[in-house]
Amino acid sequence: MRLLVVEDDPDLNRQLVTALQDSGYVVDSAKDGEEGHYLGDTEPYDAVVLDLGLPVIDGVSVLEKWRRAGRKMPVLILTARDRWSDKVAGFDAGADDYVAKPFHMEEVLARVRALLRRSAGHATSELTCGPVSLDTKSARVVVNGMAVKLTSLEFRLLAYLMHHKGKVISRTELVEHLYDQDFDRDSNTVEVFVGRLRKKLGVDVLHTIRGMGYCVAEPDNAA
Repeated sequence: MRLLVVEDDPDLNRQLVTALQDSGYVVDSAKDGEEGHYLGDTEPYDAVVLDLGLPVIDGVSVLEKWRRAGRKMPVLILTARDRWSDKVAGFDAGADDYVAKPFHMEEVLARVRALLRRSAGHATSELTCGPVSLDTKSARVVVNGMAVKLTSLEFRLLAYLMHHKGKVISRTELVEHLYDQDFDRDSNTVEVFVGRLRKKLGVDVLHTIRGMGYCVAEPDNAA
């Protein structure tokens, strides 16, 4: 999953990016509203953490611009604890959730996980497909009751496909959501990691749909 953090405080920005990266996400960041708006308008993020008190363009205006342009990624806004009016303005602009400053980083991580689950139509942190179970909270993958050790990239790949179980995901979409903006989009890395992941899982749930992409589905439901 690929996230965007828009926060002008350099220390908090760094802390958020580090915590999210440590949780297995690919994270881009911006330190003002203009840069944040541009990234959110041109890159396909799975979720955004957006501070409202931004320089150049404030967070509410950034969010309003995204929604008017049809950008539908879930947005978690950061607000000052005593500014209830900011929360109302953020929700009216199209925010999906909020965290009041100061906050515990675990709360941000939990709310991001919840936004990602809901946007993909899942009610819990555990995603399943046949004998494969993936827990987004613990970053644990189990196949037929046995834990499977994956690299961070293999886990991100499986998690994205599991969030969209039954849907054919193109190689281009995977590259856009698994790597940061500087990744070489012509790389064949996705194909390599799909092969490794299929071997580690050892069960027939990861399907290659020739000419279209990849799909996680039970054998009878493969496209």
